[in-house]
Amino acid sequence: MYARVARWEGAEGDAMRRSAEQINFEASSGPPEGVPATGFLMLIDPDNGRGFAISLFETEDDLRAGDEVLNSMNPPDDGFGERVSVESYEVAVDVRF
Repeated sequence: MYARVARWEGAEGDAMRRSAEQINFEASSGPPEGVPATGFLMLIDPDNGRGFAISLFETEDDLRAGDEVLNSMNPPDDGFGERVSVESYEVAVDVRF
């Protein structure tokens, strides 16, 4: 499994919460078109305007395809700040309780 981790900074707290609500609602129908993700996590720190968007993929090819589409997208709310980095990782451990 592979993870694409995008980091955001400079967001407004309320905008982060609104964006998270909208993304959560839209995610009920699956990932965005062209993004072969198997999972998604969004971590936000509204008090400090920071967040992470973590997309999970089964294969490196899926990660590359998803990365291309996700790089062209913007968050649904203007106050979400700026994407300051995007990194890819191989998932070594995935434990869920």
